[in-house]
Amino acid sequence: MKKIIFAFSFILLAGLTLNAQVETPQPSPFSKMEQKVGLTDVHVEYSRPGARGRTIFGDLVPMGKLWRTGANANTKITFSEDVKVGGKDLKKGTYAIFTKPNTTAWEVIFYSDANNWGTPRKWDDSKVAATVTAQVQEIPAMIENFTIMFDNLKTDSAELGIMWENTYVGMKLEVPTDKAVSASIEKVMAGPGPGDFFSSAVYYLETGKDINKAMKWIDKAVAMTEKEPRFWYLRQQSLIHAKAGKKKTAIAAAKQSLKLAEKAKNADYVKLNTDSLKEWGAI
Repeated sequence: MKKIIFAFSFILLAGLTLNAQVETPQPSPFSKMEQKVGLTDVHVEYSRPGARGRTIFGDLVPMGKLWRTGANANTKITFSEDVKVGGKDLKKGTYAIFTKPNTTAWEVIFYSDANNWGTPRKWDDSKVAATVTAQVQEIPAMIENFTIMFDNLKTDSAELGIMWENTYVGMKLEVPTDKAVSASIEKVMAGPGPGDFFSSAVYYLETGKDINKAMKWIDKAVAMTEKEPRFWYLRQQSLIHAKAGKKKTAIAAAKQSLKLAEKAKNADYVKLNTDSLKEWGAI
């Protein structure tokens, strides 16, 4: 019996040992940063190694060789809109940042495959989205941990900076704020579009709000799309007019919606309109 208990205790202890997970601080802590530049969201994910008394550039990080730009997994940057970095176009999306440090300037490479650990085993030039030259500036103070930062924030630009030890390199980041704001202003100043009137009318119908307002809005939406009539707009127009007690115009809208739905071969709307017309005594 003692042997059985001993054996069981040994198995239990071994199991606890195998399943134990000791969590310790990482030597290069992970950092995640979000920055809005103008109307563009920029996200950066990277690890931050420390100098810990070591010489960094020219020793730990060799000059002229491809560097992962940080530690551990790829340093990633994500743009919510198309941007320019250092005058080079970059489509919205996520990129790994690789660099080739040198004494006077760095090559900063935005690589479309951001799923590597460190530098890619096989470099693919077709995945290089942009290569930017960034001038080296000496920092009078010692920067202990590798740092990526945004500075000189403006409505349409910022400076994307990399610094460590006594070195800083920065690149101008330009975002399409003026284009986005101008488009928004033009849309608002032009007034609501047919989709705005349609959505508002349907909401009022479905929530039991002012049916007369809903009828005014749906009529506006249908009128604005008269050259290219939409059977789903006309379907909602028929329902709204019916609820407002306008049976004659409801039937007219349903018949037009039915005709267009048949042409589009949309069986669902054909049935919906047919059922309503039967209910209203029109067929």
